[in-house]
Amino acid sequence: MIDVQNLRKTFHDRKKGDVAAVSDVSFQCRPGKVFGLLGRNGAGKTTTLRMLATILSPTSGTATVAGHDIVKNPGEVRRRIGYLSGDTKLYDRLTGRELLDYFGALAGMDKAGIATRIAELREPFRLDALLDKRVGKMSTGMKQRLSIARVVFHEPEILIFDEPTSGLDVLGAREVLRLVGELRGKGRTVIFSTHIMTEAEKICDEIGIIEQGKLLSRGTPESLGVGRDGATLEDVFVDVVGGANDDQ
Repeated sequence: MIDVQNLRKTFHDRKKGDVAAVSDVSFQCRPGKVFGLLGRNGAGKTTTLRMLATILSPTSGTATVAGHDIVKNPGEVRRRIGYLSGDTKLYDRLTGRELLDYFGALAGMDKAGIATRIAELREPFRLDALLDKRVGKMSTGMKQRLSIARVVFHEPEILIFDEPTSGLDVLGAREVLRLVGELRGKGRTVIFSTHIMTEAEKICDEIGIIEQGKLLSRGTPESLGVGRDGATLEDVFVDVVGGANDDQ
């Protein structure tokens, strides 16, 4: 489970002074559920997720991930999460097998455990096309599939995906959504950040709409108004974000 309470992050700008990238964000995500963090580019999604992954320290507020405080016990948090960021890089010179071997070893897995895990992931991630191919020769979709396999390799309780379909074509994006759905079905706690409304509508059990660092609305798609008078999630998003900007 992820429990976020009044999380805030400010950065100092020489001209503007302290600028709030995230302001008092609160939400929960439970096992077997996908929480969608929905917002435009620059809305504060990535900053929020980096705090949950202990890459950034919050200015104030708190969050617990699998029962561990992100500030007091960052090492325990890292052991229990799989984090896919938008700028994750793979090693072009390695084959898919070598890359999974490497990250499995980093997670403390022995050779037998790594071999077993590769066998388990072979079918759902279609690894046969990846294991003996060098990363530098892979397509964008192949790299993303391998990236997600790397993220789930050590079987973390918590999965954090920051715009995992960015740069993918329609078929690649559908494949990623399928994999995320399977992880949810296995009881994982999943945060899924995106600015693509149709993706969020398909995969997310609950949605938080973030704009200028503030969580403006949160709830199930239905409670937010999706389906009411034919409204799509895009309609709801535009109403929420547009209304907030009108107030400024």
